[in-house]
Amino acid sequence: MLERDPGRARAAARDFLGGFLAMDHYARSLRRQGFTEEDLAGGGSDRLIDGVVAWGDVETIGDRVRAHHQAGADHVCLYVVGAGSGLPLPEWRELAVLTR
Repeated sequence: MLERDPGRARAAARDFLGGFLAMDHYARSLRRQGFTEEDLAGGGSDRLIDGVVAWGDVETIGDRVRAHHQAGADHVCLYVVGAGSGLPLPEWRELAVLTR
């Protein structure tokens, strides 16, 4: 999520993740990854949001993608969450540099 303000980024991430956190299979997966019931409550703790959603500028998001590769991932899928409704075309264009 191309958003530098922590409050706005986390609020948008909570809006996006809310439905997923209510699904039992996602909740079980997150608990296996070390998140607690407290992390899952109330739309997700800051720790959960920051662990699941890469937010910030392109460089910060790129650092998160590189960390996954350094940890052994052979590919990383980015699901881009935009600020408004509809396709996040401006965000896709800005983040496209990370595919090189």
